[in-house]
Amino acid sequence: MAKKVQHWYDYLWLWPIIYFVLGFFNILFAWLGMIDFMVPVLLALFGGNKLFCNRYCGRGLLLAKLGGEWKWSRNRATPELLVAKWFRFGFLCFFMAMFGNMLWQTYLVAAQAQSLREVVTLLWTFKLPWAWAYTAGSSSAWVAQYA
Repeated sequence: MAKKVQHWYDYLWLWPIIYFVLGFFNILFAWLGMIDFMVPVLLALFGGNKLFCNRYCGRGLLLAKLGGEWKWSRNRATPELLVAKWFRFGFLCFFMAMFGNMLWQTYLVAAQAQSLREVVTLLWTFKLPWAWAYTAGSSSAWVAQYA
């Protein structure tokens, strides 16, 4: 049996793990998630296809690796609820509402609204001996809020 040729994009499943884990050490690493948000949109707009989703999506590759190669899947069909058009549209509306709320909160912090001027802290942080892991005063409040 011929072995499958490995490409650089076969390892993109590591990308979501990397920026998720780094976010526990410094909230500003959450900005790396914007790459996963913007790249597929830009490729779809300018490329006119779903190339990113079909080949380069790190989350999709991670789920394929978990369910396929590592056999962590129960091999069940996707529930009808999740593929129903009304559910997908509803989820898109919910996602866009939450995204809009995040942008609004970030704007309020940038505009220095009195009720939101508290320092952004993360409950799940790991204390590290390196100064780069702490953001207090190293960035604007809105940058940390958005992250």
